[in-house]
Amino acid sequence: MNLIFLALIVIAVATAAIREIRSTDPDEQPMQALSEGAIEAAGSAVELALGLVGVMALFLGLMKIAEAGGLLTVLARLLRPLMVRLFPSVPPEHPAMGAMILNFSANILGLGNAATPFGIRAMQELEKLNPHPGTATNAMALFLAINTSSITLLPTGVIALRASLGSEAPAAILPTTLFATLFATIAGIASALILQRYFLPPPATRSIDPDQTSADGASELDDTMREAGREATEPTQDADPTADTANQQPMNIEVPTEGYPTWVSILVLLGVLAIIPLTILYGQAIAPWIIPGLVVGFLSYGVIRGVPVYEVFVEGAKEGFNVALRIIPYLVAILVAVGMLRESGALGMFVGLVGPLTTPFGLPAEALPMALLRPLSGSGAYGIMAGIMQDPATGPDTHVGILVSTLQGSTETTFYVLAVYFGAIGIKRVRHTLAAALTADAVAVIAAVAIVGFLFL
Repeated sequence: MNLIFLALIVIAVATAAIREIRSTDPDEQPMQALSEGAIEAAGSAVELALGLVGVMALFLGLMKIAEAGGLLTVLARLLRPLMVRLFPSVPPEHPAMGAMILNFSANILGLGNAATPFGIRAMQELEKLNPHPGTATNAMALFLAINTSSITLLPTGVIALRASLGSEAPAAILPTTLFATLFATIAGIASALILQRYFLPPPATRSIDPDQTSADGASELDDTMREAGREATEPTQDADPTADTANQQPMNIEVPTEGYPTWVSILVLLGVLAIIPLTILYGQAIAPWIIPGLVVGFLSYGVIRGVPVYEVFVEGAKEGFNVALRIIPYLVAILVAVGMLRESGALGMFVGLVGPLTTPFGLPAEALPMALLRPLSGSGAYGIMAGIMQDPATGPDTHVGILVSTLQGSTETTFYVLAVYFGAIGIKRVRHTLAAALTADAVAVIAAVAIVGFLFL
């Protein structure tokens, strides 16, 4: 992200300087416009973050109720029968299986602050089953391919941002995000399973006793989950601005050793798949009901589960307040860079060159920078998305605004995720992991362009 940020600034200044030198019109002052654009963008970033405080507090308060009510454990039990079949090399009772299940469950609910400790713990346990240390196993590659496909049913962060920017239907991206993330996840799984046949691991350098590692790991899972949470809170080069990384603590959540019957999991999966075409067909009519339905649904779930909903909601709302304030530096940095790029004329030149090539395929040139930056930088992509939706010409409810919202909700910061998870266990040979993850990203972009074009063009 350091190089990307520097490149944006340098390109903006260089473009404005060249225009200033070549200009023969005394009224045209590109460098002055550049300076004013930088200051205006910095102020807009702070205003945007402050406007986001209330909406983030609302959504994180509701998610805290779901978390306290054990919804993660319920999802984990639903996923377990499917996970056992997807990861045949991992013993069903091994701690790695439980950590992966909880990671996916947290991602499904959009709880990135909970998903990271579970993900790091899963990688640590998978490494205990690794017969060739330093090289990614098939299970690791598949786990990260699914992780980077951004499997999510509720993109609360993006919905909150859209609401703060005055969107008439902030939850209108729910059907498009579901559609794109479904295809991305399928592509990630399929590509990981296919590519593992061609990227063979080296000969084993140690023997593994799954029963022994399972027994040892199970006894220390709760103790080391806290350690994984501390590791996840360490500063990184490109933290996701919407993740609660500053106060990230692993939750005291039961790791289920048994799942629901397979037929229950299949029925739930089919139900989710059935929802997608319904939301596509009736998305415009359903959208106004989504946010009130979420509020009532999560509160009712909390009451049924015996959760003190008011106290827990307030606790989660405090986290939402902190998250909204913490993203100010990220937004200032990126929006200033993008604002300078726009005022310098470099962004307009890029749009003019690329637009005729991508627009016929449903990808406007305005959205292309965000699509290209998303796998590299969560903060960068988030800032560009916010800038696009702040611009009156491409507000949150235009085709471009809905497309970038869908891209943000259905894709992941692939290189960051791989760097953090592989770095936690010292993996140097990633084998086919990156190829599978980027395949999922590419499919997510194609699916997002297709569904947004179908519904909103």
